[in-house]
Amino acid sequence: MKTFVITKKGALTALFCALAAVAGITFGVRGARAVQASAAKRELPIYNVKTDEKKIAISFDAAWGNEETQTLIDILKKYNVKTTFFVVGAWVDKYPESVKALTDAGHEVCNHSNTHPHMPKLSQEDMEKQIKECNEKIKAVTGKAPVLFRPPYGDYNNTVIKTVEGLNMYPIQWNVDSLDWKNPTPQQIADRVLKKVAPGSIVLFHNGAKNTPAALPVVLEQLQSQGYKIVPVSQLIYKEGYTIDAAGMQIKNLTA
Repeated sequence: MKTFVITKKGALTALFCALAAVAGITFGVRGARAVQASAAKRELPIYNVKTDEKKIAISFDAAWGNEETQTLIDILKKYNVKTTFFVVGAWVDKYPESVKALTDAGHEVCNHSNTHPHMPKLSQEDMEKQIKECNEKIKAVTGKAPVLFRPPYGDYNNTVIKTVEGLNMYPIQWNVDSLDWKNPTPQQIADRVLKKVAPGSIVLFHNGAKNTPAALPVVLEQLQSQGYKIVPVSQLIYKEGYTIDAAGMQIKNLTA
């Protein structure tokens, strides 16, 4: 039977090694967490705005059909409401008269890409091309270059957001989706929007959805009766001095 004798020096050495191992594990975990936190950081568009005012924005995406655009313009005029239409460059090519009618009616015409691709699948060069070409087409009709961009399908990644911001534009999403493109009944569209809307909301409709013209008056009447002011998106968002939280809410920075 062997007998092991532990000297004072050996005990101290063993203790030092144990402490070093524990410190290494702790550092490794913390380091891994730091790397994870860095990797998890995601650039976000503006989904909605933090505000104490009863103010919201209504927006329409226009990519394909055009049958209901003038009807929507007429309804919005009746309620004295100005909104934002995010249009695809190819739609501008097909319906320049409607783009002009939107501008003449006081609505904001903004960028929804040139051909409605999934932007994250593109190179950064092609992302810029999609945005710039649409901007040029809109400006040629309206005389004004857009400052807002909404990615098609609501599909984005960090490169998309940084590309938009690099062009001195604001990436815009939404936090109230009417789902009108699924063709629910007008009442279902209205109920969904009115249930979810809150100060600072950005609401999404589509110009080509068949039941939106019937739902829109209900939505506008209810919101106005509740004291909401409805404005174009560019009049809702903050242009400087803001942060965007993890949920995509734009928050005005507190001044010193």
